[in-house]
Amino acid sequence: MDAREHGVRVGLFGIGLDTYWPQFEGLKGRLEGYLSTIDERLARFGASVVNAGLVDTPARADEAGDLFAERDVEVVFLFISTYALSSTVLPVVQKARVPVIVINMQPVAAIDYERFNALGDRGVMTGEWLAHCQACSVPEIASVLGRARIDFHLVTGHFQNESCWGELGQWVAAASSRRTMRENRLGVMGHYYMGMLDVYTDMTLQSSTFGTTIDLIEIDELADLRAAVTDDEARKKIDEFRIAFDVDRECEDAELDRAARTSVALDRLVDRHDLGSLAYYYEGSPGGANESIITSIIPGNTLLTGRHVPVAGECEVKNAQAMKIMDSLGAGGSFSEFYAMDFNDDIVMLGHDGPAHFAIAEGRVGLVPLPVYHGKPGKGLSIQMTVRHGPVTLLSVCQNNDGMFLLAAEGECVSGPVLHIGNTNSRYRFSIGAKEFIERWSLAGPSHHCAIGVGHHRATIEKLGALIGIPVVSVC
Repeated sequence: MDAREHGVRVGLFGIGLDTYWPQFEGLKGRLEGYLSTIDERLARFGASVVNAGLVDTPARADEAGDLFAERDVEVVFLFISTYALSSTVLPVVQKARVPVIVINMQPVAAIDYERFNALGDRGVMTGEWLAHCQACSVPEIASVLGRARIDFHLVTGHFQNESCWGELGQWVAAASSRRTMRENRLGVMGHYYMGMLDVYTDMTLQSSTFGTTIDLIEIDELADLRAAVTDDEARKKIDEFRIAFDVDRECEDAELDRAARTSVALDRLVDRHDLGSLAYYYEGSPGGANESIITSIIPGNTLLTGRHVPVAGECEVKNAQAMKIMDSLGAGGSFSEFYAMDFNDDIVMLGHDGPAHFAIAEGRVGLVPLPVYHGKPGKGLSIQMTVRHGPVTLLSVCQNNDGMFLLAAEGECVSGPVLHIGNTNSRYRFSIGAKEFIERWSLAGPSHHCAIGVGHHRATIEKLGALIGIPVVSVC
């Protein structure tokens, strides 16, 4: 299921020192108020927060760790509310066994020194200082977690700094995406496009890295489902095409019917296998039933992609993973490859034939006839669209000799002339220029496909890589 719709479970606890409470009246309640503020903000980011409260003794730490383990949280947020002993931290995170985000955020940017020094009572003044000394424990906690080989990350700032809250929101989004990938079932139907050696991948490594379950599916199953589609179901699907797409008047009724029957069958295949994504490629014998299916599959796969079941052609499993990550971030994620470079306008053109993410299109998506699928058998209907103009993020899931890594870049989809060839096709500008971008991207070693999503998400992708435990290469 899509984690964004249900709230990823995250653990939250604050730390304090029980010795302080009888010494400084009101301090504990004040710190608990700070913790409540963090709870509310995490929930606003879409998290389901498991709040263990203020942990101020090793015994309370044991209880908090048990709670987080029992509730199966994806990540633990540790708020340093004041100075506290590292013995109140280690048992929690050892039992939780998930990455830790240490929140070193003061209630204000700086103490009001004049007001503070005018308090007059050094006891009261000490209590006031303790409400602002979050940084005091950071080196101690970092030392202990490092020596314990526990993965942790640090967010430093103050409550009035929205960029700090934004960073916490990125961690929630990354944790949500990680859960989505772990719970996702990726269908693989058919076989690789023969000879695309860059596309081939180790599916065991995909599962062990992302937690994805991979379901190998026979195209004959899709054929059986398609054969059972009724005329009425096909007509309703054509109506759905007309709602989602601008259907070109040159689209023949027979082609619309052929694509509609395949689309209905795809919906049933996805439901039967509980798929969250799909990678496919097939050719079939010329004139055979399976060739008819594979040449009528683009509209149905486009509908699925725009409805949170991304579909990658050419059996590009890695890019189906990239598309799912982008979709989990609410960015879309359209199947793309490099089309051309325009050195006059300093842009790169990217697009692809086959399924597109119609939910992130600039304007209406066209459904058009193609007399030939370039490099593939047959003819049929295809998608023509441009990605929405504005900020975009490119993502590639990559495999090299050391394992998996993510490759990301931020840019902008810009207006201008595109190729009207019945494919997705867009113009992209990058801060480092077209030449530098294509060289840096290519030298990182991806396959020739990538997923393009709307908005800038590189920081969240970097955090996702940290949670999964794989490198992220950022081009720009």
